Amino acid sequence: MTLRLDATQADFDAAFRKLCDMKREGEEDVSRVVRELIADVRARGDAALIELTERFDGVRLTAETLRISDDEIDEAESHVSPKLRAALETAAARIEAYHRRQMPEDARFTDKTGATLGWRWRALDSVGLYVPGGTANYPSSVLMNEVPARVAGVARIVMVTPARPAWPARPARSANEGTVNPATLVAAKIAGVREIYRIGGAQAIAALAYGTETIVPVDKIVGPGNAYVAAAKREVFGRVGIDSIAGPSEIVVVADGANDPAWIAADLLSQAEHDKNAQSILMTDDASFADSVSAEIARQLRTLDRREIAGASWRDNGAIIVVAKLADAPALVDALAPEHVEIATDDPEAIFSQIRHAGAVFLGRHTPEAIGDYIAGPNHVLPTARTARFSSGLGVLDFLKRTSILACDADALAALGPDALALAEAEGLSGHGRSISIRLNR
Repeated sequence: MTLRLDATQADFDAAFRKLCDMKREGEEDVSRVVRELIADVRARGDAALIELTERFDGVRLTAETLRISDDEIDEAESHVSPKLRAALETAAARIEAYHRRQMPEDARFTDKTGATLGWRWRALDSVGLYVPGGTANYPSSVLMNEVPARVAGVARIVMVTPARPAWPARPARSANEGTVNPATLVAAKIAGVREIYRIGGAQAIAALAYGTETIVPVDKIVGPGNAYVAAAKREVFGRVGIDSIAGPSEIVVVADGANDPAWIAADLLSQAEHDKNAQSILMTDDASFADSVSAEIARQLRTLDRREIAGASWRDNGAIIVVAKLADAPALVDALAPEHVEIATDDPEAIFSQIRHAGAVFLGRHTPEAIGDYIAGPNHVLPTARTARFSSGLGVLDFLKRTSILACDADALAALGPDALALAEAEGLSGHGRSISIRLNR
C-alpha cells in the first residue's frame, strides 16, 4: 500500500528516514557471471561476441554482420513516420543548443610571482554509447548521450545496442541476422553516429573496453542498461571511464492545493510506469488535495497501458508526504536527493532557491517532467538513488578532460621555491626538493 506520512506526527522523522533508506532494487549478484563474460570476450574477441549474442538474443551473427551497415541505417528511414523524424530532429537541435552553452573556456593568467597558470580543455578521443534494445526502444537516449559528446568534440562515437530477430514493422534481412528498432537507427543518423554494432549486454561493454578483431576499444562508456550492463561497467572502470551506474527512476512533486489533481497524478504515474522499482513521491501542504491526487491515480491507472508496472511502483514505492507548510519541503527534498523534482506552486523559485540536491528541477504548473525527457534540451541522464548529493546529470563536461598549465621563469621559481622546499623536506622527499634547489643553486 502506498506510504502516507504526516510531518506533524511524532513518528514522522523515523518513518521519513526509512523512506530515504528504502532499497528499491534487488541485490542481484551477477558479478561472477559478468567477469566470466568479460574474460571470454577478452580471450576470444569476435567469436565470443557472436556466440553470446546467439545465446542471449537469439540472433546469429558473423564478423561481417556485427556492424550495422550504412545501407541499413539509411533504409531505417522508410520505417519511421515523418512526424517522428521531425520530432527527433527538433529534440536533437534543442539538446545541442542547450549543451553548447555548457562548453567551458581555456584560461591562462599570471600571478604576482610571475608564474603563468591556467587550464586547457580537450575532448576525449573516443566514446562508446550503450543503448538498451531488444524489446525496448529508446531513440531519445541516443540523442541525450550522443549530442553532448559531439558538442564536446569527441572524434569517434561508437554505439552498441542489442538486436532482436525482427521488429514487427521491420523484419531482418535474413532469418538470423537480427535487426535494431528503426527509430533508434534514425536517431543515431540524425546525431551523426555511423559506427553501430548490434550487440548488447555485458559482452558489449567488454568489447568497448578491450576491443575485438572488429571493434576498436574506446576511452569512456556511457548509457544505461540492465544489472549485467551495470556490473560490467563497474568491472571495466579504470580501463575506461564510465558515466554512472543508473538506478530506477524517481520523482518528487512539490505541489500546493491550487493544482489540478489529474495533472499531478499524471506526473507521478509518468515515472511509475518506467519500472516497478521506480519511485514517485508527492509533497503537499493540503491533505484534501493529497486525497484527490490519490483517487485520481487510481482512476488513471485503469486506462494506462503500463498499468501493471505503474501500479506496482506506486503501491510498493510511492509515497504521499503532507507537510505543515511548503517551506518545509526543501529540507525533505534534499534528504531524498531525487533524480527529478517538480515544483508546482505559485512561486516555484522560492522553493527552488532552498533546494541543494536534485538531478533536475521543473518549475511551474505547466512544466511536466516528461517534457524534459524528450524535447526541452537539458539531459535526461541524471543521478538516481540519492547520488544527486554528489553528482550531476550527463553533460558536455563528461566528454572533456581538463589539463592544468604551469610555467615559471627564474624569478617565479625563486619566489615559490623556498616554500616548496620546506614542504618537500616535511614529506621526506629529498628528490623533490633537489629538483627545485638545483635550479636555485642551493
